[in-house]
Amino acid sequence: MELELPPRTPFNLDHTLNCGQTFRWKKVGDKWVGTVDETAIQISQRGNTLFVQTFPEDAGETLVKKCFRLEDDLPYITSKINRDETIRAAVRHLYGLRIMRQDPWECLISFICATFANIPRIKGMIQSLCQRFGGKITQGGIQFYGFPRKEVLAEASVHELLDCNVGYRAKYIKKTSQSLVDSKFSLDALRKTSYEEARESLLCLTGVGKKVADCVLLFSLEKQEAFPVDIWIRRILQTHYRCHFNITNLENRNLTPRLYKMFNDFGRQYFGKYAGYAQEYLYAEYSPHHNLKNTDKPSLCCTKVSR
Repeated sequence: MELELPPRTPFNLDHTLNCGQTFRWKKVGDKWVGTVDETAIQISQRGNTLFVQTFPEDAGETLVKKCFRLEDDLPYITSKINRDETIRAAVRHLYGLRIMRQDPWECLISFICATFANIPRIKGMIQSLCQRFGGKITQGGIQFYGFPRKEVLAEASVHELLDCNVGYRAKYIKKTSQSLVDSKFSLDALRKTSYEEARESLLCLTGVGKKVADCVLLFSLEKQEAFPVDIWIRRILQTHYRCHFNITNLENRNLTPRLYKMFNDFGRQYFGKYAGYAQEYLYAEYSPHHNLKNTDKPSLCCTKVSR
């Protein structure tokens, strides 16, 4: 299937899938291969055209548009977050990067796995969970795995989860799975609540801190004002937005709950209702843990707001 993008739908497949927001996509040649729900996808891009193959075949256009949020008005969104030269440079270098719309359950377990782990390790943990507990999809000689259902992980033993190399996260995965099964807690229902209410609900789950909660809200629950803060976002803000923070010796402090709140509040207030897009552009441009680097970057110690 060929999907022609409308003129006002800028989209860069490589930037979107290579920026650390999702962990189950792999580039093979010029194609990206991944799964969405129980559908396997092969997708590539040439100019304004997407070339898509799905298994089963009838999944097609609707799934791709939904997954990659092609309905988002990216020119408008970037115009709202372009407040200074630091973010402007990131948007210019990575234009077409879109926040994806992930399944909330998969997103939740993925970011529980992501705590204190680098991207290759995260991908390995999730792949092991899928191979051990997910459904197998074999099409065209290629084998895919669906993401494990919460009922399956709830019944798994901690020992079985440890076999997937998730370490101490095994007990978190099991307890959170059990909580969602036993309480009939609905992740999907959080789409209709406020950002604050949804975050408080997620924080009640075992293994979910504020960063994990903000990632789940941003990448799967339509809360584009969410602004996840990790060590790299903290360093980016300290480097490029230092004059906004009145704290001495900031480099020597751990990311305490108080500091998380300070950086998170700043991101949401400074960038506004699309702060999550700003966060992802900043992370993809200035974090060392991605392959989207560009040498033409500003070296400002503190970014001033453009008037």
